[in-house]
Amino acid sequence: MSTTAIGNIGSLVTNDPESGEGPLGLIENAAVVVEDDRIAWVGPTAQAPPADTAFDAQGRALIPGFVDSHSHLVFAGDRTAEFNARMSGRSYSAGGIRTTVAATRAASDAELEANLVRHLDEARRQGTTTFETKSGYGLTVADEARALRIAAAHTEEVTYLGAHIVSPDYAEDPAGYVDLVTGEMLAACAPYARWVDVFCEKGAFDGDQARAILTAGAAAGLIPRVHANQLSYGPGVQLAVELGAASADHCTHLTDADVDALAQAADTTVATLLPGAEFSTRAQWPDARRLLDAGATVALSTDCNPGSSYTSSMPFCIALAVRDMGMTPDEALWAATAGGARALRRTDIGVLAPGARADLALLDAPSHVHLAYRPGVPLVSAVWQRGVRAA
Repeated sequence: MSTTAIGNIGSLVTNDPESGEGPLGLIENAAVVVEDDRIAWVGPTAQAPPADTAFDAQGRALIPGFVDSHSHLVFAGDRTAEFNARMSGRSYSAGGIRTTVAATRAASDAELEANLVRHLDEARRQGTTTFETKSGYGLTVADEARALRIAAAHTEEVTYLGAHIVSPDYAEDPAGYVDLVTGEMLAACAPYARWVDVFCEKGAFDGDQARAILTAGAAAGLIPRVHANQLSYGPGVQLAVELGAASADHCTHLTDADVDALAQAADTTVATLLPGAEFSTRAQWPDARRLLDAGATVALSTDCNPGSSYTSSMPFCIALAVRDMGMTPDEALWAATAGGARALRRTDIGVLAPGARADLALLDAPSHVHLAYRPGVPLVSAVWQRGVRAA
C-alpha cells in the first residue's frame, strides 16, 4: 500500500458538491491524496495528511480524467480523400463506412490492435483515462467478434455495434442481416461486450429494426445505447428512452417531444453530444443549451472514428461545445467527465472523491476554464490512471 499527495493545486475540480463549491465541487489551494489506485482524501493543502511521496502541482488546475463514452477505434485504413472531398462540398452520408469496412476486414489482428493502442495513447496524453469503443467496421461474425476481443484487452467499456450499417454482403437482404446481428453474430460477440448499440438512421436501421436489435442484445445481457437523431429527425431518441438505454448519442435533430423525453429520463438515459462530428462534416450543431435548460443529463465525447470525427481530443470537444453549442465552461467540463461516467453508468470515475478511481489530469493552467479559453493548446501536462502516472 503506497500513498501519493498531489499538493499546491491552484484549483481542484472534484465534481463532488459535498467536497467543494458548486456543481464542480471546486476547491482552491487544494490537495489530493492517492492510495494505490483510489482517491483517499481531498481538501485544502494545509490540511493534507502525510503521504509516502509528494507531487507539487505548482498552482495548476487538477481535474478528473476525461471519460470518452463514445468512440470507434478498432479500424484500419484512411479516409483522407473522403474528408477532402466533403470539405469541398460533398455532404456526409453513412455510405462512407463501407470504405473502412473493407480496410478493416483486410487488416490483421496485430494491425488493428496497434492502431487501437496508438489512438488510446494519443487520447491519454490529452487527459482521457476512460475509453468506450465499439465494433462496427467488420460486419461479419468473425470480424465483429475479433474487433471486440481486441478492444476488450484494453478497456472494460466495449460496445457491440454489428448494426452500424447493413453489411455490403447483405445489401439486397437487410432483413437477413438483422437476423444475423440478432442471432449468430450476437452470440459470438456478447462475451466480449458490455453494451449493444445501433445506428438508427435513414440509410442504416429504421425504428423497428433498431428495436429488434437492442431487444435481442438486452436479452443476451448487454445494455442498450443508441446512435440517435444524428442526420435527421427520427425514432432513435424515443426508442432509447423507451428501452432504458444508457445513452442516446448525437441528438442533433430533436423535436420538443424528444427533448422532453430526455429530460424525463435524465436519471436513466444520457444525451451524449459529439461535436467533433459536426465540426468535421460542417453539419448543424446539437443544441446543448436546449437540453440542459430542459433538465436532460448531457455528456460530451469525441466520436473518434476515421470518417466523420477523426479527433481523440476531449479538450477540443469542450472548446467546440462552449463556442458553438451554448454550454458554459463548467457545464462542458462536467459533461466531459461526470457526464461521460453517467453515460457509462459508472460512479467510480469522472469524480475525485474518496473511494473513486484515481484518474486525474493536471492542466498547465490555473483553471479548467482554460480548456475553452485556449482552444488547440496542449494544456494537459500530466495524467494519472488508476493512481499510476500514465503521461
